Amino acid sequence: MTDEPPLRRRPAEELPGNAPQHPPSAQPQPAGERVDPADGGPVPLIAPRDGTPDPVAAPAELAEVVARFAAGTGPVALDAERASGYRYSQRAYLVQLRRAGAGTALIDPLPLPDLSALDAVIGEAEWVLHAASQDLPCLAEVGLRPRRLFDTELAARLAGFERVGLAALTEQLLGFTLEKHHSAADWSSRPLPESWLTYAALDVELLTDLRDALDAELTRQGKSAWAAEEFAALVRTGARPPRVRAEPWRRTSGIHRLRGARAQARVRSMWYARDQIASRRDAAPGRVLPDSAIIAAAELDPKDEKTLLTLPGFGGRSVRRLARTWLAALDDARQLPEDSLPVSPIVEGPPPPHRWAERDPVAAGRLARSREVVIRIAGEHNLPPENLITPDSIRRLAWTPPEEVTEETVAETLRGLNAREWQIALLTPDLTEALTPTPPLP
Repeated sequence: MTDEPPLRRRPAEELPGNAPQHPPSAQPQPAGERVDPADGGPVPLIAPRDGTPDPVAAPAELAEVVARFAAGTGPVALDAERASGYRYSQRAYLVQLRRAGAGTALIDPLPLPDLSALDAVIGEAEWVLHAASQDLPCLAEVGLRPRRLFDTELAARLAGFERVGLAALTEQLLGFTLEKHHSAADWSSRPLPESWLTYAALDVELLTDLRDALDAELTRQGKSAWAAEEFAALVRTGARPPRVRAEPWRRTSGIHRLRGARAQARVRSMWYARDQIASRRDAAPGRVLPDSAIIAAAELDPKDEKTLLTLPGFGGRSVRRLARTWLAALDDARQLPEDSLPVSPIVEGPPPPHRWAERDPVAAGRLARSREVVIRIAGEHNLPPENLITPDSIRRLAWTPPEEVTEETVAETLRGLNAREWQIALLTPDLTEALTPTPPLP
């Protein structure tokens, strides 16, 4: 539990209609100055209770924050703002923290890229984040790595909430509405406007209150041990950078429209030319050249600048300045010998499910039965099926089951697919039955 008095908790009977099937039990309702007694609906939260702090940008200021948070108590609420859609990197451009007895701090990691001193004083506390997997890699880059955490988004999924965004949950469980209109802002810009800083501070204002409400609901549903396993897995793996794809250019939007290996080679060549520029500029690739422009050029294969610049997506000044770069990339693809053109990638693991019935009808039957098991058990426990087990794990299990199908071998296979112990316990008996070959009719 947190040591900071909550602003307010809404009683269960006030929960909106999209709360979980078994809504949380009534919560205490301490008086809060932001509650409007004339209006039983949610209350807009427009300012932090202690005011909006100035961003910390100097070593002396950081030392003061470190001392404050060392003296604080209870969990630490954290968040990070990136500049997705604006920058090539996924680094943090603002780090927000709140702790009872320490208040809220906003830290600018551009002049302060090493926050390991802060990590040293809060490392043993429980960290509370929303959608932790999005922020853990960029927090790790600045030296912040949790030893224990509570993910409010993941907790809400396990508890069966349909809407698991931060604003939706604070409204349902705490009775406050949060504005999210700065979520897609360019947080790399400086100086940051006051309204953005207020928004950032409010993102951690209620996190520990929300953590307590969700923890109580998980306890009521008997899912606390499940959540603990999920959170521990996030601590182990959440800070790892995203896996680099072997051929990332194949994810260019619209590539499915192209026919032929030569057209794909043009996409590949332009994709890598764009990526080099984006990396050098630290700009989002789509801001250098949109995917739609790459596809248009790959379809038409223009040979001169005049033709290139008539294509959709090539009208901007910065794009036109790079016309020779794009034409050179297209020419490189044009000069490739046949044996250097892209070939269909070797797919690891099972084929797409829609091909199973033709390639292996027996495996298709196993997959259908296994999916039915997952959907039924997820429904019985008020869980999204994908949080009970990943769809990829079920496909791999059904495509290549153990040679001898027993509960022990199925459990071991699931464990090798990184399933948690609570998932294995729930699924193994029925999945074993679903995977067991059906004897032929006499």
